[in-house]
Amino acid sequence: MIVWVNGAFGAGKSSTARELVDLIPNSTLYDPEVTGGGLRGLLPGKRLAEVEDYQDLRIWRRLVVDTAAALLAELGGVLVVPMTLLRQEYRDEIFGGLAARRIDVRHVLLAPEETILRQRIDGRSEYDDPDIDARVREWCHGHIEPYRAALDWIADDAYVVDTSALTVAEAARSVADAVRAGHATPCGIVQTPEPTGETVAAGVLLFDERDRFLLVDPTYKPGWEFPGGVVEAGEPPARAGMREVAEEIGLELDAVPRLLLVDWERPEPPGYGGLRLLFDGGTLGPADTERLHLPGAELRDWRFVTEEEAADLLPPVRYRRLRWALRARERGTVLNLEAGDPVG
Repeated sequence: MIVWVNGAFGAGKSSTARELVDLIPNSTLYDPEVTGGGLRGLLPGKRLAEVEDYQDLRIWRRLVVDTAAALLAELGGVLVVPMTLLRQEYRDEIFGGLAARRIDVRHVLLAPEETILRQRIDGRSEYDDPDIDARVREWCHGHIEPYRAALDWIADDAYVVDTSALTVAEAARSVADAVRAGHATPCGIVQTPEPTGETVAAGVLLFDERDRFLLVDPTYKPGWEFPGGVVEAGEPPARAGMREVAEEIGLELDAVPRLLLVDWERPEPPGYGGLRLLFDGGTLGPADTERLHLPGAELRDWRFVTEEEAADLLPPVRYRRLRWALRARERGTVLNLEAGDPVG
């Protein structure tokens, strides 16, 4: 289990987390700031200069998941993680990656009143260098507005502790009590188990009357996707695609979709690869579109897009697959691909 301590910069996450490990038995502190600092010695300066915050680096988000999972595998127990997350898509990616490893995340928000927060920021002095301390305080003040803008989704997701009148020790005790009593419940991010070998997955392209196709935005991984998922043991792939469409967007397809392509995806650690099939699910009318609904824990959004628009939404491997699927649909044929390229 992970207790993720969120809050504005300067809200006292790190000091509260240090107290918290003394209150939760068999717990360990993991500060993702350490991972961010390590990237400064790993990535070229040119790449680091391209982002304002290391959270914008996908490698940081992936390493946070991998490091947390590795620590729990090594030590067991509870991991206490103090880290501000203000972008919902980053929360989804990180918590979804942890959920895929069957790791529960208890999301806690330290939320002092803004006037108290500003006073605490002004009182921060962590370094021997006054200039550095001043820059840190300026950074914290500069991120209060993004924190305020993110409060709606964070408060909906996290167990909120108002620390306005609490000492650090009292705040830690409140968090520990909430975890122990079950008030800080596991986040509802879908738990998609990681494969242990090659898989077969079926995706379905659904079109609107303008010949755009439907994409969905999963909460548990970066990038948009076609409706679909892994084919279960003994399940026909086309029926698996129909099942996934019903589960993901609430539509029962009337007919078995037509196969457009089969793509062999090469194994690239930590992935195992396998066969990826795309089907043509036909055209949805306005009444079908009105019936679309999303399960809150699994998908964040859906939209109809053009081939050109999909280039900015899909990861490259899925975009190549999409392009060939659309060509197969235009030609009324079925294509055989290996790693995104037609063969035979």
